Amino acid sequence: MKAYLLPGRLCSTADIRAIAAQSNEPYTLLYLKPDIEWVHYAQERMVQILQDTHAVMVYSDRFHKINGVVSQAPVIDYQMGALRDDFDFGAVLLIRTDAFRQAVAEMDTDYQFAGWYDLRLRLSRIGELVHINEFLYYEVEQDTRKSGEKLFDYVDPKNRTVQIEMEQCVTAHLKAVGGYLPPVFKDVNIHEGDFEYEASVVIPCKNRVRTIGDAIRSALSQKVNAPYKYNVIVVDDNSTDGTVDVIKSILAEGHDNLIYIAQDPTWHAIGGNWNAAFHHPLCGRFAIQLDSDDTYYDATTVQQMIDAFHTQNCAMVIGTYQLTDIDGNPLPPGIIDHKEWTPENGRNNALRINGLGAPRAFWTPLLRQLNFPTTKYGEDYAVGLRISREYQLGRIYNVLYNCRRWDDNSDANCDIEAMNRNNLYKDRIRTWELQARIQKA
Repeated sequence: MKAYLLPGRLCSTADIRAIAAQSNEPYTLLYLKPDIEWVHYAQERMVQILQDTHAVMVYSDRFHKINGVVSQAPVIDYQMGALRDDFDFGAVLLIRTDAFRQAVAEMDTDYQFAGWYDLRLRLSRIGELVHINEFLYYEVEQDTRKSGEKLFDYVDPKNRTVQIEMEQCVTAHLKAVGGYLPPVFKDVNIHEGDFEYEASVVIPCKNRVRTIGDAIRSALSQKVNAPYKYNVIVVDDNSTDGTVDVIKSILAEGHDNLIYIAQDPTWHAIGGNWNAAFHHPLCGRFAIQLDSDDTYYDATTVQQMIDAFHTQNCAMVIGTYQLTDIDGNPLPPGIIDHKEWTPENGRNNALRINGLGAPRAFWTPLLRQLNFPTTKYGEDYAVGLRISREYQLGRIYNVLYNCRRWDDNSDANCDIEAMNRNNLYKDRIRTWELQARIQKA
């Protein structure tokens, strides 16, 4: 077994080919980072599992060392929907050399940044990538940012060239496994159904006493052109911190277009709150998202969403947002426009990225058929993938939304167990969706 150091997760096809040309042992050990310290007999354990499972690659849990402090850093199982190019395998990979060479021999595109991504997608088509849920080494972690600060790396404009290459890779992979969808979409009759309101702003909330008032007033301040009307539907999921008092105080001001739904004490989560809103008899033709700790950019957001549905004739519209702090001051990387999206290939690339953008708006008749999953994470992504399987998604590249980052965001500073749980669920969503697309194709 020989060991080689890759120059990080973003490496070239030439780097991969150079290692494959040198590797002449049965197994090839790749380091994605330097300064690895092994647990006793860990390498032997990896070889043993590789042999016993007949996998093409194994990877394991590890310990993190941050400023001399050691903590557990488990990873998650690989599955067919684990298509994120930032999937965390840890820093050590043991690959069967014959599979490694086979994958490299089949590489037909020279990438500057997507060499490793291309390799591991090709390996997954040859055989199984096995997670050893044992802590086998120590890794010095250099990126000590909070999870909420890392969250938007994949849409940072400075990484656009990287994203283009990653999209090429995942598209080729989807074609190889039979999950690629060509740009052929179902027609949408957006005039279907009888709706009193053209649009509804949907605000699900739980224990958001500090921000719910800002969200509601932002929604109520929207200006919509006649003959259209809109309303605001606030769904509270058993808040205990005074959120309900804020909602009721705004209701008492006499806003005719404000609807309050109080959930029963069973499990609802964000997805269940959405279901309650768009199944309400007064929900509008289009249901537009506003999170309970965010605000709209200005008073034109709802009208722009309505216009986009009518002009783009689509079942879902996604806007552009800017990152700010709780007081509205811009935060890096700034404006998130998801301009990597294309009408031709967006729904395929959507299986690679971790989110579709915001604010999101949905054609209510279709939502009432599909429903949101009753979960508090990934619910909107799941519905977006499902809709894009059959329908075109519209885009607005004007800033419509202030995504406010603060310490109480649900993803502001997740521990590794929470991050793994979230990532595992989104990978599962992608797996289910990919399975459905393979059957459809």
